[in-house]
Amino acid sequence: MRGFGKYALYVYAVITFVFLLIPIAYTVAFSFNDARRTNIIWRGFTFDNWLSVCDSPNVCESFSNSILVAVVATVMATTLGTMIAIALVRYRFKFRSATTLLLFLPMATPEVVLGAGLAAQFLAAGVQKGLVTVIIAHTMFCVSFVVVTVRARVATLDPALEEAGRDLYASPAQVFWRITFPLLIPGIIAAALLSFALSFDDFIITNFNAGAAVTFPRYVYTAAARGIPAEANVIASAVFFLAIAAVLISQIGGALKRRKLARA
Repeated sequence: MRGFGKYALYVYAVITFVFLLIPIAYTVAFSFNDARRTNIIWRGFTFDNWLSVCDSPNVCESFSNSILVAVVATVMATTLGTMIAIALVRYRFKFRSATTLLLFLPMATPEVVLGAGLAAQFLAAGVQKGLVTVIIAHTMFCVSFVVVTVRARVATLDPALEEAGRDLYASPAQVFWRITFPLLIPGIIAAALLSFALSFDDFIITNFNAGAAVTFPRYVYTAAARGIPAEANVIASAVFFLAIAAVLISQIGGALKRRKLARA
């Protein structure tokens, strides 16, 4: 019976991995499809899509819009979220618990509610929808994820390290930049990567607040009715390969660092 359970677990794991990898494999395969107007039926293998990725209308423009929004929203959310996380852990102030609750609300609220609420506020304020409103919206919901991630890192820091810096007559700014900030870098990087992924991938909130601006998820959604262009599959595949490369570099770098420490 134990052998059967182990075998069933392996089968379940394989089925799960196949289920997760099929959409990725389909996207990569059809990025090489010799498609014309539609990219639903396989018509043959070609590298032309990779060599002329920007020939399809709006593909590169929508991708660059998504990159711009994600980068700006990530920088803003990471900066604000890091400061808020430090304040929540290190300082005692009125309504601290209420502030924490409010910061967690965007994570628990459905995106359609957030998107509609923000769209109504922009409309009431007379703000024209576009990339700026999308950046504001993405910053708002990404801040919560940054606070959660960085707060966990701040909570693990030893306050004695900062106290030692103060005992050596370091100013508050010197204590932060030379002691606190370097120790927070892993958490900040993790929060920034999470924010970038959430912003780049978002469709619902973007669709409510983008107006005429087109991001890559909106472009893919609109194009899906007639078959996603092969060029869009090329960009999606390239992003996937870059993510794999980043993970491999991180793993290799970590392994080399551990080996170096072991030899020391």
